[in-house]
Amino acid sequence: MSFLRRRSAANPAGPDFDVLAMDPGDWPGNLGAGLLPAPDGSCQGVFLRYDLFGGRGPAMIIGNLPPGSPAREIEEGQVPFEVAQLLLALEHEEEVTVVGQEDVPVMQGDNLLIVRRVKLSESRVSCVQFDRSDDVLVTIASWDRPISDDLYALLKPLPAELFQQG
Repeated sequence: MSFLRRRSAANPAGPDFDVLAMDPGDWPGNLGAGLLPAPDGSCQGVFLRYDLFGGRGPAMIIGNLPPGSPAREIEEGQVPFEVAQLLLALEHEEEVTVVGQEDVPVMQGDNLLIVRRVKLSESRVSCVQFDRSDDVLVTIASWDRPISDDLYALLKPLPAELFQQG
């Protein structure tokens, strides 16, 4: 996946890695983006929240976490950060845990991805994860919608300008 490369900038105002997600123009609802900052000012993750429910909560969260991001460090049985954020935004108060996972090969264009389907105790949440060639972990968490293989064809690097401050 040669298009997934690290960017270097003298004064990064956003992530120093490409963010893989669905183009906002391809989504019929509202889109929000957030950066997970580190104490030194670097970006430790980018999260895109896709809202189809008219402001009543997200339908999907896609996260991009580089190596070393504290959001990647979870204990066994604990849900990924993106799932926790999705449940928090939906005000879902019941405890949700990971009950299993399965590795599945999926084609994205000419590239083969090994996708981990994370099985959760809350059946209305779908979650998948895969590692990119630049070691950025992509996690997709969806509420009340299964994640189909068609979604991977919609993922692409978003322009860096989308995440610039100012």
